[in-house]
Amino acid sequence: MADKGKANKWVLGARPRTLPAAVVPVAVGTGVVAAQGQIIWWRAIAALVVSLALQVGVNYANDYSDGIRGTDAPQAPDRAGQAGGRVGPVRLVGSGLAAPRAVKAAAFAAFGVAGLAGLALTVAAGPILLAVGAAAIAAAWFYTGGPRPYGYAGLGELFVFVFFGLVATAGSAYVQLEKLTALAVVAAVPVGLLAVALLVVNNLRDIPSDTTSGKRTLAVRLGAGRTRVLYGSCVLVPFALLGTVAAWRPWALLALVALPLAVVPLRKVAGGESGRGLIEVLGATGRLQLAFGALLTLGLCL
Repeated sequence: MADKGKANKWVLGARPRTLPAAVVPVAVGTGVVAAQGQIIWWRAIAALVVSLALQVGVNYANDYSDGIRGTDAPQAPDRAGQAGGRVGPVRLVGSGLAAPRAVKAAAFAAFGVAGLAGLALTVAAGPILLAVGAAAIAAAWFYTGGPRPYGYAGLGELFVFVFFGLVATAGSAYVQLEKLTALAVVAAVPVGLLAVALLVVNNLRDIPSDTTSGKRTLAVRLGAGRTRVLYGSCVLVPFALLGTVAAWRPWALLALVALPLAVVPLRKVAGGESGRGLIEVLGATGRLQLAFGALLTLGLCL
């Protein structure tokens, strides 16, 4: 039982609910390949390994860096007797469930897996992938790591859009087509915006604790009101962009079927939901992203 509990904490620490953000861009990128060439399955699977390993790696890296900085440290209870600090997924370092060095080692192990899969793709598709992969790993670590983490300066959303949107989607197409196409780039934009929506609602939830700890995320800088507007834009603009994707593949409009899934999270965010209530919004946004990505992939393949 002890071993099971030990394994479970590492699974929870990897934040499995964030993994759709790694799966969707690879699926959509592979859909682009189906539209413009021939799928090379081993390369698609290798790209998925890279994306998943980077997602897990950045989750552990954030846990480690936030934990040693004290960002995730529990705070004193408020007047109502409720415990302070962050809400949401398990923090291994901040909650004392794992030693910082062990979480750091887990992060670099995940980055190592991503690097090995990326090297295989580099041999097959060209050396440019080596530079892209190195940049992705560096961006994952320095999001909250290093002396001047850019996630603390409000640049996290830009990182997510670039690496879990543009790079992951267009890159998954590139490693199979061995060229960068306009369709791959256009399809990557809505994918990136929905990935950003996940981070926006996460940071909206954490505004109180981030403000206290000095973590100047974009949500802290914008304030709750404008962050809610940003979330709405990140959710709705992808549906508007489907018309552009449809210029190449008309069946891409099939992703509009996912639009009803946006109603509840948009209503909750616009209505002022906060704290633990935004955990449900985060889950709903993940389901929306997954449905949108699956339908867009199908539309690209038809």
